[in-house]
Amino acid sequence: MTDELAGSPILGEVLGEALPQLEKFHVKLAQEGEPRGLIGPRDVDIIWERHILNSAAIVPFIRQAVEGARFKTVADVGSGGGFPGLVAAACLPDCEFTLIEPMERRVEWLAECVDTMDLSNVRIERARSEEIIAAMRKNRAMHPFAAVTCRAVAPMTKLAGWTLPLLKSHGQLVALKGRSAQAELDKAAKVINTYRGANPRVVEAPVAPGLEPTHVVLIDKR
Repeated sequence: MTDELAGSPILGEVLGEALPQLEKFHVKLAQEGEPRGLIGPRDVDIIWERHILNSAAIVPFIRQAVEGARFKTVADVGSGGGFPGLVAAACLPDCEFTLIEPMERRVEWLAECVDTMDLSNVRIERARSEEIIAAMRKNRAMHPFAAVTCRAVAPMTKLAGWTLPLLKSHGQLVALKGRSAQAELDKAAKVINTYRGANPRVVEAPVAPGLEPTHVVLIDKR
């Protein structure tokens, strides 16, 4: 199979200097992603559109979230196959990314990808977000993050408690979501408030020329 966007100038326009690293990621995904259970069989010929460009749509929002922060630190919760964490890390080399993933086989995959892509701004934590939150509460030397990202992890009623406690005051959750994003926010309003979330909103995020935009949930931390 050949990815529908392979060789398209759109890739360079959207991904810029990160393209060579993400081409390596694409090759690895195309060869190993399906047999290792990281992408579905229908995704193999649309990896650029479905996974990489979709993940890259979050980059401008992360950049804005960390602007002015003393430490440009980003946590990606439930990193799985590397979406959006690895893609965002390649696009934002001036940010420090922590990929939080509890499953051993996915942690192994992420480590291989970091090596293949030669990413120097990524560390991987094999843990659930709740474990990282507990560790942060015990160890004051562990600083909360300027931004937290995630994609296709859980509904907002659960996600709020897994992500908002990781953020510093005035940090921001930047989550890729589907078309039901607003309904999820409405249902999770009380939980979001409990975890000091503020101004929850859904914005439409461009993916690439000619491709359907995606949805990003933004929640500020009080």
